[in-house]
Amino acid sequence: MKTAKKTVVRDPKIAVSESNVGKAALRLLSQRLVSTEVSYVQRVLGATASQADLDAQVMAVRKLPWASIVVPD
Repeated sequence: MKTAKKTVVRDPKIAVSESNVGKAALRLLSQRLVSTEVSYVQRVLGATASQADLDAQVMAVRKLPWASIVVPD
């Protein structure tokens, strides 16, 4: 009896850099994020994330209240 091989598809991880966040914002929102929003996305996602996770955070950051984005001094 032969068993079928399962293929595992992994989401490739990309760097969560200012450049990649900016490109995602332009693609999804047609406008740039301010530096505080970019910092928030980087803080939440860490060093690497899948493209889907990055897209979701870029879309979500515009709907969050400003007080939750800004790091208190």
